[in-house]
Amino acid sequence: MPDPLLHACRELRLSGLATSLELRLQEAVSHGLPHRQFLELLFQDELNVRAQRSLERRKKLAQFPDLQPIENFDWQFNPQINRAQIYQLATAQFVRERRDVLLLGPPGLGKSHIAQALGYAALRAGLNVLYGSVFELVRELQADSSPVEAQRTLARYLKPDLLCLDDFGMKSFPAKGAEALLEIIVRRHRNRSTLMTSNRPIEEWGVLLGDVPAATAILDRLLEGAEIVRMSGRSYRLRNAQQAAAAKKKTTGPNPSTV
Repeated sequence: MPDPLLHACRELRLSGLATSLELRLQEAVSHGLPHRQFLELLFQDELNVRAQRSLERRKKLAQFPDLQPIENFDWQFNPQINRAQIYQLATAQFVRERRDVLLLGPPGLGKSHIAQALGYAALRAGLNVLYGSVFELVRELQADSSPVEAQRTLARYLKPDLLCLDDFGMKSFPAKGAEALLEIIVRRHRNRSTLMTSNRPIEEWGVLLGDVPAATAILDRLLEGAEIVRMSGRSYRLRNAQQAAAAKKKTTGPNPSTV
């Protein structure tokens, strides 16, 4: 005969509670738990399962390409990176305050890793995040063939509590690309938080965008109350390439023609 409690859990869609019900019943008997404490534990099990499912859904929507939590970052390789500043940003308080963040520094320092880690920290804080390259944003906005499609794409970038735009400065913008980026920045300014990474100094943004007035307007809004993280040091990519080459050489041995 089906367990009426499990049946009720399924009918009420309390899958988290249903999963832990038998264990909690045994725990209640063996430890003599008061009724109130028993119910609190059951409902907390359900809440935990729902929170994890919500996190997984929002993580999928965030579209992180290679998510690494902040705990996995190698702080010893470039000790000059301000660890305390990054961990403060990982509290997601800047998102709650609707402030912006700029991660600036040469390629290979881990800006994308940190951007995704900060986005993930915001997700864990219950916030909505969208991650992508700045060029994907511009390409999508320019590819829409109708006002309805354009409005839908625009809404997708305006809705998240935190928008992470990666790789600004990797290549030149297409014609009128600066206008597309400007609209996103203007519409999000003081309403939502935007995090951008760039390997180029702020002074060069006008040339990169091909539109000095648009670049000025973008920076005017981004820099108003924004937190700037300036990073310097050695390239992780170069280190990894050197380690891979050394490992390959060790595995294959010396070249016979040189022996």
